[in-house]
Amino acid sequence: MADNDALQTAPDDPVAAQWQLVREKGGHLIDKTLVEAAYANPVPRNLLVSHGSLQFSRCTRFPWSQDLPSIFPNGEWWFRVLRLYEPQGSGREQISSSVTADEAVELVASHLPAGWGPALDGTPDVLEPLT
Repeated sequence: MADNDALQTAPDDPVAAQWQLVREKGGHLIDKTLVEAAYANPVPRNLLVSHGSLQFSRCTRFPWSQDLPSIFPNGEWWFRVLRLYEPQGSGREQISSSVTADEAVELVASHLPAGWGPALDGTPDVLEPLT
């Protein structure tokens, strides 16, 4: 795994540790192309990530912030980008469907609101409201 040594030099960094775990997951649990595309982009790499789908959080402890775009599988080779809960509370927002892994990552990076991060150690109560 590329950059594995860099991750192991920061054991107190919960974001780097979670990325390492997600990058080590088997291909049957998460699309490896999507994970590596997201990890290669420095913007989402600063956010906490979960596995199965790529759901980004501005905090490192449960409950996750859920106010950033996330990437979900949409067929065998395609992905969709959703914001599960908008900061204004209006529900789900579909940003795109049927895009490649690289396109999905770029959409996440370009749809992050002002004040998005990097992720902070703690629960959502340590976060400033998004604008």
